[in-house]
Amino acid sequence: MTEQGIQRDSAAWLFYVKASFALALMTMLTGIYLLPVVWWVKGYMAMGLLFTVGSSITLAKTVRDDHEARKLINRLSEAKAEKMLRTYDTEA
Repeated sequence: MTEQGIQRDSAAWLFYVKASFALALMTMLTGIYLLPVVWWVKGYMAMGLLFTVGSSITLAKTVRDDHEARKLINRLSEAKAEKMLRTYDTEA
């Protein structure tokens, strides 16, 4: 695949996304750690946080993969339509 058809994010945007994620995760874990409750409540909340992060990443990947698959299907459909039109033009 050529590089022309691939949209790339800037280095600044990638840094921002990664830094925001790390900061949000660290502040949430710090907040859980500093809660004035017993350790098993903190553990339960941390486990919930980690499952939420994991499922969010999985959801984002699945949505992206579905979008990419639809783009590929549309490209194939367009290529078939163009081939049919070329065949029709040469016969006429």
